[in-house]
Amino acid sequence: MIAREPTIERLAIAKSLLLTPFGLDERHLERALAEIRAHRVDEADLYFQYTRSEAWSLEEGIVKTGSFSIDQGVGVRAVSGDKTAFAYADDISEASLLDAAHTVRTIGRAAQNKRAKVVNRRVASARSLYAGLDPIASLDSASKVALLERLERRARAKDPRVAQVMAGLAAEYDVVLVARADGTLAADVRPLVRLSVTVIAEQQGRREVGSAGGGGRFGFAYFDDAMVEQYVDEAVQAALTNLDARAAPAGEMTVVLGSGWPGILLHEAVGHGLEGDFNRKGSSAFSGRIGQRVAAKGVTVLDDGTISDRRGSLNIDDEGHLSARNVLIEDGILRGYIQDAMNARLMGVKPTGNGRRESYAHVPMPRMTNTYMLGGDFAPEEILASIDRGLYATNFGGGQVDITSGKFVFSASQAYWVEKGKIQYPVKGATLVGSGPECLKRVSMIGNDMRLDSGVGTCGKEGQSVPVGVGQPTLRLDGLTVGGTA
Repeated sequence: MIAREPTIERLAIAKSLLLTPFGLDERHLERALAEIRAHRVDEADLYFQYTRSEAWSLEEGIVKTGSFSIDQGVGVRAVSGDKTAFAYADDISEASLLDAAHTVRTIGRAAQNKRAKVVNRRVASARSLYAGLDPIASLDSASKVALLERLERRARAKDPRVAQVMAGLAAEYDVVLVARADGTLAADVRPLVRLSVTVIAEQQGRREVGSAGGGGRFGFAYFDDAMVEQYVDEAVQAALTNLDARAAPAGEMTVVLGSGWPGILLHEAVGHGLEGDFNRKGSSAFSGRIGQRVAAKGVTVLDDGTISDRRGSLNIDDEGHLSARNVLIEDGILRGYIQDAMNARLMGVKPTGNGRRESYAHVPMPRMTNTYMLGGDFAPEEILASIDRGLYATNFGGGQVDITSGKFVFSASQAYWVEKGKIQYPVKGATLVGSGPECLKRVSMIGNDMRLDSGVGTCGKEGQSVPVGVGQPTLRLDGLTVGGTA
Protein backbone atom coordinates (compact mmCIF):
# COMPACT_ATOMS: atom_id res chain seq x y z
CA MET A 1 0.00 0.00 0.00
CA ILE A 2 1.30 3.48 -0.86
CA ALA A 3 1.26 5.83 2.14
CA ARG A 4 0.02 9.38 1.66
CA GLU A 5 2.03 12.44 2.66
CA PRO A 6 1.14 13.24 6.35
CA THR A 7 -0.43 16.63 5.61
CA ILE A 8 -2.70 15.13 2.95
CA GLU A 9 -3.48 12.17 5.20
CA ARG A 10 -4.57 14.44 8.07
CA LEU A 11 -6.74 16.46 5.70
CA ALA A 12 -8.38 13.28 4.42
CA ILE A 13 -9.10 12.09 7.98
CA ALA A 14 -10.59 15.46 8.90
CA LYS A 15 -12.85 15.51 5.84
CA SER A 16 -13.98 11.93 6.49
CA LEU A 17 -15.06 12.79 10.04
CA LEU A 18 -16.20 16.41 9.72
CA LEU A 19 -17.52 16.94 6.19
CA THR A 20 -18.45 13.75 4.33
CA PRO A 21 -20.86 12.29 6.97
CA PHE A 22 -22.86 15.54 6.84
CA GLY A 23 -23.01 15.92 3.06
CA LEU A 24 -20.47 18.76 3.04
CA ASP A 25 -17.44 19.43 0.85
CA GLU A 26 -15.10 22.33 0.13
CA ARG A 27 -17.76 24.08 -1.98
CA HIS A 28 -19.97 24.43 1.10
CA LEU A 29 -17.07 25.90 3.07
CA GLU A 30 -16.42 28.43 0.34
CA ARG A 31 -20.12 29.33 0.20
CA ALA A 32 -20.15 30.02 3.96
CA LEU A 33 -16.98 32.11 3.79
CA ALA A 34 -18.36 34.03 0.79
CA GLU A 35 -21.45 34.82 2.88
CA ILE A 36 -19.18 36.38 5.50
CA ARG A 37 -17.11 38.25 2.89
CA ALA A 38 -20.27 39.90 1.56
CA HIS A 39 -19.49 42.36 4.37
CA ARG A 40 -16.04 43.82 4.83
CA VAL A 41 -14.05 41.86 7.38
CA ASP A 42 -10.33 41.60 8.02
CA GLU A 43 -10.39 37.88 8.79
CA ALA A 44 -12.86 35.01 8.79
CA ASP A 45 -12.57 31.31 9.44
CA LEU A 46 -14.47 28.07 9.99
CA TYR A 47 -13.20 25.70 12.67
CA PHE A 48 -14.52 22.16 12.61
CA GLN A 49 -13.67 19.78 15.44
CA TYR A 50 -14.26 16.14 16.35
CA THR A 51 -13.14 15.04 19.82
CA ARG A 52 -13.38 11.59 21.35
CA SER A 53 -12.20 11.35 24.95
CA GLU A 54 -11.97 8.74 27.68
CA ALA A 55 -11.00 8.81 31.37
CA TRP A 56 -10.57 6.24 34.13
CA SER A 57 -9.94 6.82 37.84
CA LEU A 58 -8.92 4.54 40.71
CA GLU A 59 -9.46 5.16 44.41
CA GLU A 60 -9.46 2.94 47.50
CA GLY A 61 -8.12 0.04 45.49
CA ILE A 62 -10.82 -0.08 42.85
CA VAL A 63 -11.49 1.64 39.53
CA LYS A 64 -14.50 3.73 40.53
CA THR A 65 -15.24 5.72 37.41
CA GLY A 66 -14.88 5.42 33.68
CA SER A 67 -16.17 7.92 31.15
CA PHE A 68 -16.33 8.17 27.37
CA SER A 69 -17.60 11.06 25.27
CA ILE A 70 -17.76 12.33 21.71
CA ASP A 71 -18.14 16.01 20.89
CA GLN A 72 -18.20 17.66 17.48
CA GLY A 73 -19.20 20.96 16.00
CA VAL A 74 -18.14 24.04 14.07
CA GLY A 75 -17.20 27.55 15.11
CA VAL A 76 -17.61 30.44 12.66
CA ARG A 77 -15.70 33.68 13.22
CA ALA A 78 -15.42 37.07 11.56
CA VAL A 79 -12.98 39.78 12.65
CA SER A 80 -13.13 43.46 11.78
CA GLY A 81 -10.48 45.66 13.37
CA ASP A 82 -10.28 44.51 16.98
CA LYS A 83 -13.89 43.33 17.08
CA THR A 84 -14.85 39.68 16.78
CA ALA A 85 -18.20 38.12 15.92
CA PHE A 86 -18.46 34.43 16.71
CA ALA A 87 -21.11 31.73 16.45
CA TYR A 88 -20.91 27.97 16.88
CA ALA A 89 -23.09 24.91 16.46
CA ASP A 90 -22.83 21.30 17.56
CA ASP A 91 -25.01 20.43 14.56
CA ILE A 92 -22.74 20.18 11.54
CA SER A 93 -24.89 20.85 8.48
CA GLU A 94 -25.08 23.21 5.54
CA ALA A 95 -28.00 25.05 7.14
CA SER A 96 -26.28 25.63 10.48
CA LEU A 97 -23.04 26.62 8.74
CA LEU A 98 -24.74 29.24 6.56
CA ASP A 99 -26.85 30.48 9.47
CA ALA A 100 -23.74 31.01 11.59
CA ALA A 101 -21.94 32.70 8.68
CA HIS A 102 -24.87 35.07 8.15
CA THR A 103 -24.89 35.91 11.86
CA VAL A 104 -21.20 36.79 12.20
CA ARG A 105 -20.89 38.81 9.00
CA THR A 106 -22.89 41.67 10.54
CA ILE A 107 -19.73 42.84 12.28
CA GLY A 108 -18.45 44.33 9.00
CA ARG A 109 -19.78 46.97 6.68
CA ALA A 110 -21.55 45.85 3.52
CA ALA A 111 -19.12 45.49 0.63
CA GLN A 112 -19.68 47.81 -2.31
CA ASN A 113 -19.10 44.98 -4.74
CA LYS A 114 -21.76 42.41 -3.85
CA ARG A 115 -20.21 39.72 -6.03
CA ALA A 116 -18.32 37.22 -3.92
CA LYS A 117 -14.59 37.29 -4.50
CA VAL A 118 -13.20 34.02 -5.80
CA VAL A 119 -10.46 32.70 -3.53
CA ASN A 120 -8.06 30.00 -4.63
CA ARG A 121 -8.09 27.20 -2.09
CA ARG A 122 -4.68 25.94 -0.89
CA VAL A 123 -3.65 23.36 1.68
CA ALA A 124 -1.59 24.97 4.43
CA SER A 125 1.90 23.75 5.23
CA ALA A 126 2.00 21.61 8.35
CA ARG A 127 4.53 19.84 10.51
CA SER A 128 4.59 16.16 11.44
CA LEU A 129 5.42 16.24 15.14
CA TYR A 130 3.35 13.26 16.29
CA ALA A 131 1.62 10.23 14.85
CA GLY A 132 -2.03 10.69 13.89
CA LEU A 133 -3.12 7.69 15.92
CA ASP A 134 -6.19 7.16 18.07
CA PRO A 135 -4.72 6.66 21.57
CA ILE A 136 -7.99 5.36 22.99
CA ALA A 137 -7.76 2.35 20.70
CA SER A 138 -4.08 1.74 21.54
CA LEU A 139 -5.05 -0.24 24.68
CA ASP A 140 -8.19 -2.24 25.48
CA SER A 141 -10.35 -1.41 28.50
CA ALA A 142 -9.25 -4.41 30.57
CA SER A 143 -5.60 -3.43 30.10
CA LYS A 144 -6.32 0.17 31.12
CA VAL A 145 -7.91 -1.02 34.36
CA ALA A 146 -4.98 -3.39 34.93
CA LEU A 147 -2.53 -0.51 34.41
CA LEU A 148 -4.15 1.55 37.16
CA GLU A 149 -4.31 -1.45 39.49
CA ARG A 150 -0.65 -2.24 38.88
CA LEU A 151 0.29 1.34 39.67
CA GLU A 152 -1.72 1.24 42.91
CA ARG A 153 -0.16 -2.04 44.06
CA ARG A 154 3.36 -0.79 43.44
CA ALA A 155 2.73 2.43 45.35
CA ARG A 156 1.40 0.57 48.42
CA ALA A 157 4.31 -1.87 48.31
CA LYS A 158 6.85 0.96 48.47
CA ASP A 159 6.29 1.87 52.13
CA PRO A 160 3.85 0.88 54.93
CA ARG A 161 3.15 4.56 55.55
CA VAL A 162 1.32 4.81 52.21
CA ALA A 163 -2.30 5.06 53.36
CA GLN A 164 -4.10 5.86 50.13
CA VAL A 165 -3.43 5.84 46.40
CA MET A 166 -5.42 7.61 43.70
CA ALA A 167 -4.66 7.24 40.02
CA GLY A 168 -6.08 8.52 36.75
CA LEU A 169 -5.73 7.64 33.09
CA ALA A 170 -7.02 9.85 30.28
CA ALA A 171 -6.88 9.92 26.49
CA GLU A 172 -8.14 12.18 23.73
CA TYR A 173 -8.41 11.86 19.96
CA ASP A 174 -8.86 15.33 18.50
CA VAL A 175 -9.35 16.10 14.80
CA VAL A 176 -9.61 19.70 13.56
CA LEU A 177 -10.23 21.29 10.17
CA VAL A 178 -9.68 25.00 9.55
CA ALA A 179 -10.89 26.89 6.48
CA ARG A 180 -9.86 30.56 6.28
CA ALA A 181 -11.21 33.34 4.10
CA ASP A 182 -7.78 33.77 2.50
CA GLY A 183 -8.18 30.34 0.88
CA THR A 184 -6.17 28.34 3.42
CA LEU A 185 -7.35 24.84 4.32
CA ALA A 186 -5.55 23.08 7.19
CA ALA A 187 -6.11 20.01 9.33
CA ASP A 188 -4.58 18.27 12.30
CA VAL A 189 -5.02 14.94 14.09
CA ARG A 190 -3.98 15.30 17.74
CA PRO A 191 -3.58 12.37 20.12
CA LEU A 192 -3.12 13.08 23.84
CA VAL A 193 -2.68 10.79 26.84
CA ARG A 194 -1.95 11.30 30.53
CA LEU A 195 -1.32 9.04 33.53
CA SER A 196 -1.24 10.45 37.07
CA VAL A 197 -0.81 9.09 40.59
CA THR A 198 -1.39 10.75 43.97
CA VAL A 199 -0.19 9.19 47.19
CA ILE A 200 -1.23 10.03 50.76
CA ALA A 201 1.25 8.94 53.43
CA GLU A 202 0.46 8.88 57.12
CA GLN A 203 2.74 8.86 60.16
CA GLN A 204 1.81 9.49 63.79
CA GLY A 205 -1.45 11.16 62.78
CA ARG A 206 0.18 13.42 60.17
CA ARG A 207 -0.88 13.03 56.56
CA GLU A 208 0.99 14.39 53.53
CA VAL A 209 0.48 14.20 49.77
CA GLY A 210 2.79 13.49 46.85
CA SER A 211 1.93 13.25 43.18
CA ALA A 212 3.54 12.46 39.84
CA GLY A 213 2.58 11.62 36.29
CA GLY A 214 3.11 12.45 32.67
CA GLY A 215 1.95 12.09 29.12
CA GLY A 216 2.07 13.54 25.64
CA ARG A 217 0.93 13.12 22.07
CA PHE A 218 1.33 9.35 21.67
CA GLY A 219 -0.37 6.09 22.63
CA PHE A 220 -0.63 4.19 25.91
CA ALA A 221 2.43 2.06 25.08
CA TYR A 222 4.49 4.92 26.51
CA PHE A 223 3.43 3.89 30.01
CA ASP A 224 5.56 0.77 30.30
CA ASP A 225 6.74 -0.79 33.57
CA ALA A 226 9.75 1.51 33.83
CA MET A 227 7.61 4.62 33.42
CA VAL A 228 5.02 3.40 35.94
CA GLU A 229 7.82 2.67 38.41
CA GLN A 230 9.23 6.16 37.93
CA TYR A 231 5.88 7.85 38.61
CA VAL A 232 5.31 5.69 41.70
CA ASP A 233 8.79 6.43 43.06
CA GLU A 234 8.34 10.18 42.57
CA ALA A 235 4.89 10.32 44.19
CA VAL A 236 5.78 8.13 47.18
CA GLN A 237 9.08 9.92 47.77
CA ALA A 238 7.35 13.31 47.69
CA ALA A 239 4.74 12.23 50.24
CA LEU A 240 7.30 10.65 52.58
CA THR A 241 9.59 13.67 52.34
CA ASN A 242 6.73 15.98 53.29
CA LEU A 243 6.07 13.87 56.40
CA ASP A 244 9.39 15.13 57.74
CA ALA A 245 8.98 18.72 56.56
CA ARG A 246 9.37 21.59 59.01
CA ALA A 247 7.79 25.03 58.88
CA ALA A 248 9.35 27.15 56.13
CA PRO A 249 11.31 30.27 57.09
CA ALA A 250 10.23 33.67 55.78
CA GLY A 251 12.09 36.69 54.47
CA GLU A 252 14.30 37.79 51.60
CA MET A 253 16.77 35.08 50.65
CA THR A 254 18.54 33.16 47.93
CA VAL A 255 16.21 30.75 46.16
CA VAL A 256 17.24 27.90 43.86
CA LEU A 257 14.58 26.45 41.59
CA GLY A 258 14.93 22.88 40.38
CA SER A 259 14.79 21.91 36.71
CA GLY A 260 11.67 20.81 34.80
CA TRP A 261 8.24 21.45 36.32
CA PRO A 262 9.36 24.53 38.36
CA GLY A 263 9.25 26.18 34.92
CA ILE A 264 5.56 26.66 35.73
CA LEU A 265 6.67 29.81 37.56
CA LEU A 266 8.27 31.04 34.32
CA HIS A 267 5.09 30.15 32.42
CA GLU A 268 2.80 32.05 34.77
CA ALA A 269 4.93 34.97 35.94
CA VAL A 270 6.54 35.73 32.57
CA GLY A 271 4.88 33.75 29.77
CA HIS A 272 1.39 35.21 30.10
CA GLY A 273 2.88 38.69 30.17
CA LEU A 274 4.42 38.00 26.74
CA GLU A 275 1.11 37.12 25.04
CA GLY A 276 0.20 39.50 22.25
CA ASP A 277 -3.26 40.56 23.39
CA PHE A 278 -2.04 41.92 26.74
CA ASN A 279 0.80 43.79 25.04
CA ARG A 280 -1.34 45.25 22.26
CA LYS A 281 -3.64 46.67 24.92
CA GLY A 282 -0.70 47.94 26.97
CA SER A 283 -1.81 45.96 30.01
CA SER A 284 1.31 43.82 30.44
CA ALA A 285 4.41 44.67 32.45
CA PHE A 286 6.32 43.88 29.23
CA SER A 287 4.33 46.23 26.95
CA GLY A 288 6.41 48.45 24.66
CA ARG A 289 9.70 46.93 25.80
CA ILE A 290 10.87 45.09 22.65
CA GLY A 291 14.64 45.47 22.41
CA GLN A 292 15.03 46.35 26.09
CA ARG A 293 16.72 44.32 28.81
CA VAL A 294 14.07 42.55 30.86
CA ALA A 295 16.20 39.78 32.38
CA ALA A 296 19.74 39.00 33.49
CA LYS A 297 22.38 38.15 30.90
CA GLY A 298 22.22 34.49 29.94
CA VAL A 299 18.44 34.28 30.27
CA THR A 300 16.89 33.03 27.01
CA VAL A 301 13.20 32.11 26.99
CA LEU A 302 11.44 30.33 24.13
CA ASP A 303 7.92 29.26 23.30
CA ASP A 304 8.28 26.25 21.05
CA GLY A 305 5.32 24.37 19.60
CA THR A 306 7.53 22.20 17.38
CA ILE A 307 8.95 19.63 19.84
CA SER A 308 7.99 16.10 18.81
CA ASP A 309 5.33 14.30 20.88
CA ARG A 310 5.13 17.01 23.55
CA ARG A 311 1.87 17.84 25.28
CA GLY A 312 1.98 21.49 24.22
CA SER A 313 3.09 20.91 20.62
CA LEU A 314 0.94 21.46 17.53
CA ASN A 315 1.37 20.68 13.84
CA ILE A 316 -0.75 23.75 13.16
CA ASP A 317 -2.36 26.19 15.56
CA ASP A 318 -6.14 26.59 15.76
CA GLU A 319 -6.13 29.24 13.04
CA GLY A 320 -4.29 27.00 10.56
CA HIS A 321 -0.87 28.63 10.95
CA LEU A 322 2.30 26.57 11.18
CA SER A 323 3.56 26.10 14.74
CA ALA A 324 6.94 27.72 15.43
CA ARG A 325 9.96 28.01 17.70
CA ASN A 326 9.70 31.58 18.95
CA VAL A 327 12.51 33.31 20.83
CA LEU A 328 10.84 35.64 23.33
CA ILE A 329 13.81 36.74 25.43
CA GLU A 330 17.38 36.38 24.14
CA ASP A 331 20.31 36.80 26.55
CA GLY A 332 18.06 38.99 28.70
CA ILE A 333 16.73 41.17 25.84
CA LEU A 334 13.02 41.08 24.95
CA ARG A 335 12.73 40.02 21.30
CA GLY A 336 9.02 39.45 20.72
CA TYR A 337 5.59 38.31 21.84
CA ILE A 338 3.51 35.28 21.00
CA GLN A 339 0.71 36.12 18.59
CA ASP A 340 -2.54 34.94 17.09
CA ALA A 341 -3.69 36.36 13.75
CA MET A 342 -5.79 39.29 14.99
CA ASN A 343 -3.29 40.71 17.48
CA ALA A 344 -0.42 40.16 15.03
CA ARG A 345 -2.27 42.14 12.34
CA LEU A 346 -3.08 44.97 14.72
CA MET A 347 0.53 45.12 15.94
CA GLY A 348 2.00 44.95 12.44
CA VAL A 349 3.81 41.63 12.88
CA LYS A 350 3.36 38.07 11.68
CA PRO A 351 1.39 35.39 13.55
CA THR A 352 3.68 33.10 15.55
CA GLY A 353 1.56 29.93 15.45
CA ASN A 354 0.05 30.57 18.89
CA GLY A 355 -3.63 31.10 18.01
CA ARG A 356 -5.28 28.52 20.29
CA ARG A 357 -8.79 27.71 21.49
CA GLU A 358 -10.23 25.16 23.87
CA SER A 359 -12.77 23.91 21.35
CA TYR A 360 -14.99 24.84 18.40
CA ALA A 361 -17.21 26.69 20.91
CA HIS A 362 -14.45 29.17 21.78
CA VAL A 363 -12.66 32.02 19.99
CA PRO A 364 -8.88 31.74 19.47
CA MET A 365 -6.44 33.91 21.39
CA PRO A 366 -2.65 34.03 21.79
CA ARG A 367 -1.63 31.15 24.05
CA MET A 368 1.62 29.43 25.00
CA THR A 369 2.65 25.97 23.74
CA ASN A 370 5.88 24.68 25.35
CA THR A 371 7.53 27.57 27.22
CA TYR A 372 11.01 27.12 28.66
CA MET A 373 14.36 28.70 29.46
CA LEU A 374 17.55 27.46 27.82
CA GLY A 375 20.33 26.00 29.92
CA GLY A 376 23.56 27.67 31.05
CA ASP A 377 27.03 26.63 32.17
CA PHE A 378 26.70 25.64 35.83
CA ALA A 379 26.27 22.12 37.16
CA PRO A 380 23.21 21.90 39.44
CA GLU A 381 25.43 20.65 42.29
CA GLU A 382 27.56 23.77 41.92
CA ILE A 383 24.50 26.01 42.14
CA LEU A 384 23.24 24.25 45.26
CA ALA A 385 26.70 24.44 46.87
CA SER A 386 26.73 28.22 46.32
CA ILE A 387 23.85 28.82 48.77
CA ASP A 388 24.92 30.15 52.16
CA ARG A 389 21.39 30.21 53.59
CA GLY A 390 18.35 29.79 51.37
CA LEU A 391 15.57 27.75 49.85
CA TYR A 392 15.78 24.98 47.26
CA ALA A 393 12.35 24.50 45.62
CA THR A 394 11.92 21.39 43.45
CA ASN A 395 8.15 21.29 42.89
CA PHE A 396 5.29 23.75 42.79
CA GLY A 397 1.56 23.72 43.34
CA GLY A 398 -0.81 26.60 42.62
CA GLY A 399 -0.15 30.29 42.20
CA GLN A 400 -1.57 33.64 41.16
CA VAL A 401 -0.24 36.30 38.79
CA ASP A 402 -1.28 39.87 38.01
CA ILE A 403 -0.49 40.41 34.32
CA THR A 404 -0.49 44.21 34.58
CA SER A 405 2.05 44.47 37.39
CA GLY A 406 3.74 41.11 36.85
CA LYS A 407 3.44 40.32 40.56
CA PHE A 408 3.07 36.66 41.51
CA VAL A 409 2.55 34.38 44.51
CA PHE A 410 3.45 30.69 44.16
CA SER A 411 3.34 27.87 46.68
CA ALA A 412 6.16 25.30 46.73
CA SER A 413 4.81 21.78 47.19
CA GLN A 414 8.31 20.40 47.78
CA ALA A 415 11.23 22.46 49.08
CA TYR A 416 14.31 22.22 51.29
CA TRP A 417 16.23 24.53 53.63
CA VAL A 418 19.89 24.84 52.66
CA GLU A 419 22.86 26.09 54.70
CA LYS A 420 26.50 26.27 53.64
CA GLY A 421 25.65 24.48 50.40
CA LYS A 422 24.08 21.47 52.13
CA ILE A 423 20.42 20.43 52.27
CA GLN A 424 19.40 20.49 55.95
CA TYR A 425 15.75 19.39 55.95
CA PRO A 426 12.53 19.59 53.90
CA VAL A 427 10.22 22.53 54.56
CA LYS A 428 6.48 23.04 54.14
CA GLY A 429 4.38 26.13 53.55
CA ALA A 430 6.89 28.12 51.50
CA THR A 431 5.50 30.67 49.04
CA LEU A 432 7.49 32.71 46.55
CA VAL A 433 6.43 36.34 46.20
CA GLY A 434 7.73 38.73 43.57
CA SER A 435 7.41 40.32 40.14
CA GLY A 436 8.01 38.41 36.91
CA PRO A 437 10.20 41.06 35.24
CA GLU A 438 12.14 41.69 38.47
CA CYS A 439 12.47 37.97 39.15
CA LEU A 440 14.24 37.43 35.81
CA LYS A 441 16.75 40.15 36.65
CA ARG A 442 17.69 38.31 39.85
CA VAL A 443 18.87 35.17 38.06
CA SER A 444 22.57 34.81 38.95
CA MET A 445 23.33 31.19 37.98
CA ILE A 446 21.81 29.05 35.22
CA GLY A 447 22.24 25.28 35.26
CA ASN A 448 23.28 23.04 32.38
CA ASP A 449 20.41 20.63 33.10
CA MET A 450 17.49 22.15 31.17
CA ARG A 451 14.58 19.73 31.35
CA LEU A 452 10.97 19.84 30.19
CA ASP A 453 8.16 18.74 32.48
CA SER A 454 6.78 15.20 32.26
CA GLY A 455 3.69 16.23 30.29
CA VAL A 456 1.01 17.27 32.80
CA GLY A 457 0.47 20.99 32.21
CA THR A 458 -2.89 22.62 31.48
CA CYS A 459 -3.11 26.40 31.11
CA GLY A 460 -6.20 28.46 31.86
CA LYS A 461 -6.95 31.87 30.38
CA GLU A 462 -10.27 33.71 30.18
CA GLY A 463 -12.17 30.51 30.94
CA GLN A 464 -10.39 28.40 28.31
CA SER A 465 -8.04 25.50 29.08
CA VAL A 466 -5.40 24.10 26.70
CA PRO A 467 -2.56 21.57 27.15
CA VAL A 468 0.90 23.13 27.52
CA GLY A 469 4.47 22.26 28.41
CA VAL A 470 6.98 24.06 30.65
CA GLY A 471 10.67 23.66 31.40
CA GLN A 472 13.85 25.21 32.72
CA PRO A 473 17.29 24.36 34.08
CA THR A 474 18.23 24.70 37.75
CA LEU A 475 18.26 28.44 38.54
CA ARG A 476 19.65 30.57 41.34
CA LEU A 477 17.73 33.77 42.12
CA ASP A 478 19.13 36.28 44.59
CA GLY A 479 17.04 38.29 47.03
CA LEU A 480 13.66 36.71 46.38
CA THR A 481 10.93 37.12 48.99
CA VAL A 482 9.77 33.91 50.63
CA GLY A 483 6.60 33.74 52.68
CA GLY A 484 6.76 30.99 55.27
CA THR A 485 5.14 29.65 58.40
CA ALA A 486 8.11 29.71 60.77
